[in-house]
Amino acid sequence: MDISNRGQKIQPSPIRKLKPYADQAQERGIHVYFINIGQPDIPTPQPVLDAFHSFDEKVLSYGPAQGFLELRQAIADYFVSYNIPLDSENVIITLGGSEAIHFSFCVVADPGDEIIIPEPFYTNYNGYASYADVKISP
Repeated sequence: MDISNRGQKIQPSPIRKLKPYADQAQERGIHVYFINIGQPDIPTPQPVLDAFHSFDEKVLSYGPAQGFLELRQAIADYFVSYNIPLDSENVIITLGGSEAIHFSFCVVADPGDEIIIPEPFYTNYNGYASYADVKISP
């Protein structure tokens, strides 16, 4: 299978590259703090677990693409409480930070544009910049 030119330019995640080293350290009995993977390490609140366990639907369908209005409104209200005007129509809920960063790069820059990001920065910005066909300058 041929990989597109864009696909060939995408850099592998440096974070994922380090994971085997962390796994090896764990196998040797060393406690590893994963501050890079984005995997929760705090207990899930009991009401969330209760709701999860009591869920009785046969099909778990997708929610609205832009996110539930109640959540978007709560986020907008939070910003408004700090005198930052924001309407729920201008809030998008993403699956995680990586998706939000990728969307942001695509929304604020055109292909070939340059984005200035001070170092040190989140190493995966390089990959997201490649997807968006923009250049990062520290």
